[in-house]
Amino acid sequence: MIRVRIVPSIVALIVMATSSGADDLPRPIDVPLATQYFQEAARLWKADGGKLWGRSLEGPLMFVDRATRLAVTNRADSEGHLHAEGGVFAGKLPDTVSVANTSTKWAGVDWIMILWPLPTNDTERRALMMHESWHRIQKDLGFPSTGPGNGHLDTFDGRYWLQLEWRALAVALRQRGDQRRQAVEDALVFRAERRTKFKEAANDERLMEMHEGLAEYTGVRLSGVEPAARELYVAGEIDRRPPELPTFVRSFAYLSGPAYGLLLDDAAPDWQRKAKSTDDFGALLQTALAIKLSDPTAADLLARSRRYDGDKLRQSEEERDVKRRERIAELKARFVDGPVLTIPLEKMQISFNPSAMQPLEGHGAVYMTARITGTFGILTAPQGVLMSPDFKHATVPAPKDHEARPITGDGWTLQLADGWRLKPGQRKGDWEAVTEKK
Repeated sequence: MIRVRIVPSIVALIVMATSSGADDLPRPIDVPLATQYFQEAARLWKADGGKLWGRSLEGPLMFVDRATRLAVTNRADSEGHLHAEGGVFAGKLPDTVSVANTSTKWAGVDWIMILWPLPTNDTERRALMMHESWHRIQKDLGFPSTGPGNGHLDTFDGRYWLQLEWRALAVALRQRGDQRRQAVEDALVFRAERRTKFKEAANDERLMEMHEGLAEYTGVRLSGVEPAARELYVAGEIDRRPPELPTFVRSFAYLSGPAYGLLLDDAAPDWQRKAKSTDDFGALLQTALAIKLSDPTAADLLARSRRYDGDKLRQSEEERDVKRRERIAELKARFVDGPVLTIPLEKMQISFNPSAMQPLEGHGAVYMTARITGTFGILTAPQGVLMSPDFKHATVPAPKDHEARPITGDGWTLQLADGWRLKPGQRKGDWEAVTEKK
């Protein structure tokens, strides 16, 4: 759901009052351009007309500047926090609302929230707006939000076989007939080989693909691009993205989802109208193309991998794995072995970069940059926070002064809510955030 893209800063600045009655603040959102994007989204929603999923994706759309928390929307909220401004609405989000590319409920409205500035590339921008539009209604479609760890995708075997699968999918998207079928078969073999090595891989990957994968497929499918161009676009994304991503554990479905989805569009039109949250992309495509797989020999796997430059990929991943082990040792010393502060999470919202994470087996994952809100208050951790596997606790290095307000530590700042305080933890030097409220 939370989607982070690297986009250039916008130059235009305008001045607009906030609904709180504060002095005029600089707003780094070009309102005429935002209005143009609202109209663009409306055209895409109308063009779909609910045909893809049996329900329209149209909804309240909000563009937000992360630094100032100033927002421009396409409609009013239900509590009067936003004010009309030239055909749109504007205001400032409270600190308790996490700002990210996501869907969120605020001021009585279920919003499609997108960070400003939006991508300047037309296809990327339109795909982003439709991606987040799907997230707003996914639960009603029978696809609940999920967040499995998929830590195996940070290991050597996880990354190696995943990238071979992607490369085969990219070839399949560019080919037709027997060549497409052969590439799909290769992708399915690589997918199966990876999943034989990790017990929970099949289920965890499926959950994320039925969440972010379907969202990204929807974004690309409704981006206004013709089918052949859509396939080339996703193939290009596969070619370009993997080297830029330090980890695939939360971001892999952004590539796998649209690749399998578009191949299914060709093999089994209207497949998405029959799809269920328990489905698996690979199984759906294998059935649609009537592909039979047998257990591959080592020689067969090697031959298939070499079609996609597997030897070079293996070498680069082996080198990366050495550095990964060193990084894990450093993070364990910082977030597990050393003195730490543990914060219980209730009614939690988090904004983070899904491409900047490091799983720590048995402890969860370190989100390298994150902002978390909840009943405890607000935690800003630009240098990382360890999230427990069940998302019930956040851990950062021990505070410098537990009585200070706000409380700070190495790479983080904590604003405690009323009724909360820190108390010594079970280990010497550890601390815990606790509430005196019942």
